Amino acid sequence: MQGMVYPWRSVAITGASSGLGRALAEALAAPGVTLHLSARDPARLSASADACRACGATVQETMLDVRDAAATETHLRAAGHLDLVIANAGISAGTGGLAEPAHQARAIIETNVQGALNTAIPALAIMAMQPPGADGVRGRVAVIASIAGFIAAPGAPAYCASKFAIRAWAEAADPGARRQGLRVHAVCPGYIRTPMTARNAFPMPFLMEPADAARRTLSGITRDRVRIAYPWPLYAAARLLGALPPRWIGALMGRFPAKAQDAR
Repeated sequence: MQGMVYPWRSVAITGASSGLGRALAEALAAPGVTLHLSARDPARLSASADACRACGATVQETMLDVRDAAATETHLRAAGHLDLVIANAGISAGTGGLAEPAHQARAIIETNVQGALNTAIPALAIMAMQPPGADGVRGRVAVIASIAGFIAAPGAPAYCASKFAIRAWAEAADPGARRQGLRVHAVCPGYIRTPMTARNAFPMPFLMEPADAARRTLSGITRDRVRIAYPWPLYAAARLLGALPPRWIGALMGRFPAKAQDAR
């Protein structure tokens, strides 16, 4: 990732302590860039911030739970001018082959949907007051959805629903945002090698390293794509599988172990 230059000078990333969030931060880190990194784990966040500082970036660290709407908006407003905000914070869990526990489903929706909206909506309002940049854009918001949002997978109902919801929101929000000189991007990655996916007991085709996923994400944003889905073979397969009747999907996917319970 080193050596690539992106046009954004001030970027906020939630869930920046590990996985894709940390990879995005490190990819963007460079002299003259200010990164506003937030997460819930102080030790991992500090390690991520130190890695970005080693690349020459100025880094502001903030302990943040995106489920707290007021704290999230305060964090964004304190950052000042923002070129790009990435709503990356999220959690994942499945049924373990049983019915999904209510507390787990609520936790996933509250973090992955409400937390993403708690980040994206105030970010757009803040950016709408900024002057346009050289490209005529006042600011960009990217929400990290998933290819899982195209399939009603019986092993992870709330997770799939949460990723469908934020993808649909981002894609529907972009046209109105464009009229204000803003952009909204829906990022839909496949499987990424992270602590979150390390718990998966089922096959993960086209498993990517976080740095590769970060490069693909930032390339899509640079090219002004609304939906950024990758890798394309998995995306195509998900679209085809998602078009099948639910009963068929359940029968096909029921052959593999379900995602484990206990959201994290």
